[in-house]
Amino acid sequence: MQYFEINGGKKLTGEIMVNGSKNAAVAILAASVMNHGTTTLKNVPQIEEVNRWIEILESIGMEVEKKDKTLILKSPKSFILRNINKEAAEKTRSAIMLISSLSGRHKKYFIPQAGGCKLGERTIKPHLYALENYGIDISVTSKGFDVSANSLKPADNNVLYESGDTVTETAIMAAAQIPGKTVIKMATSNYMVQDLCFFLEKLGVKFKGIGTTTLEIHGKKKLKKNITYDISEDPIEAMFFLSLAITAKSELIVKRCPIEFLELELLKLEKMGQKFEILRKYKSRNKKTKLVDIKMIPSKLKALEDKIHALPFPGLNMDNLPFFVPIAMMASGKTLIHDWVYENRAVYFTELNRLGGNIVLIDSHRVKITGPTQLKGADLMSPPALRPAAIMLVAMIGAKGKSILRGVYSINRGYENLENRLRQIGVDITLVKE
Repeated sequence: MQYFEINGGKKLTGEIMVNGSKNAAVAILAASVMNHGTTTLKNVPQIEEVNRWIEILESIGMEVEKKDKTLILKSPKSFILRNINKEAAEKTRSAIMLISSLSGRHKKYFIPQAGGCKLGERTIKPHLYALENYGIDISVTSKGFDVSANSLKPADNNVLYESGDTVTETAIMAAAQIPGKTVIKMATSNYMVQDLCFFLEKLGVKFKGIGTTTLEIHGKKKLKKNITYDISEDPIEAMFFLSLAITAKSELIVKRCPIEFLELELLKLEKMGQKFEILRKYKSRNKKTKLVDIKMIPSKLKALEDKIHALPFPGLNMDNLPFFVPIAMMASGKTLIHDWVYENRAVYFTELNRLGGNIVLIDSHRVKITGPTQLKGADLMSPPALRPAAIMLVAMIGAKGKSILRGVYSINRGYENLENRLRQIGVDITLVKE
């Protein structure tokens, strides 16, 4: 068990850099099993979620070499799926993507039940519906998924049952291994989906419609290439630092922000009265993602009249929505936040009341926040969900006095070396091992 000890309420200074995307990294790690050649991934975040994926891949026969933020992955002729690390797979929901990424290499296989954040009922039915259109049959048991991929075929009209990021990635990875044309409709065009498409393009898969909700994919029976790919920066980590600057009422420069996936969030902040400057515009190392450096300027905020809610991209990102909770606590007036995607996540938002917040739970999806709030220190346990745990940390850094945030594995799943990076911008934080 580890916990953060924070002496909050201090001004932040300097600049901080956004790392590679967690969600893009895990999707591309899942896709790496499709490549019969060597895959070199750069700008890989050094986080617990990636560590679990390394354990999974090594357990089934993948050779993984790690050099700081670079992973070199060499695929065996055949995976030993009976040896899969079940404990690691059960700690990350993204392991479900192995169902589709292995479909071009194995006819019959078993994948254990996936875990991840505890956010209520998260059905896997959309994955099953997407894959059945390719001739993939999946039997769900209490222990996992029995998969049969004997007769793969392209799908010329694969309408996704749910417009979800992981479901879209599942549909893409299977299609990439099937010769012929597949058309996926109701796809999401979010940052991790685009990164996966860019990666697969380097493997020789042809795409039309990247960045839209309809994808045309021309797959290949065998993907074999030695490739190097740089993972794009993480817009959710960028939002963490933006909300931190606001909550700590500090001037802070956040570098390498993927602007296309933050534009609506920044517009909402601007209408709340937040001042910021775009200092520089440039491209990510993969030459695809547009980046900017953002200077956050201390501002007086007012609550928005309209509710704040998430939508599939280009809407406000569902993982960025929780960061508007500590932001709304700084704003004068009442803010309604509607977290319609998960039926349990909004419940965690009320934990910030113990830091001095005035947050009323309307129902399992909605909270009303009254501000501005004078934050105070508290001793809290992290919830088993990454983003709610992250906003607790944001609020604690803005709160005067000492705070303890216990059980921080859920934060380490998604944020790399966080305590050391935060100390560099003036946060008084210590990671303590019990």
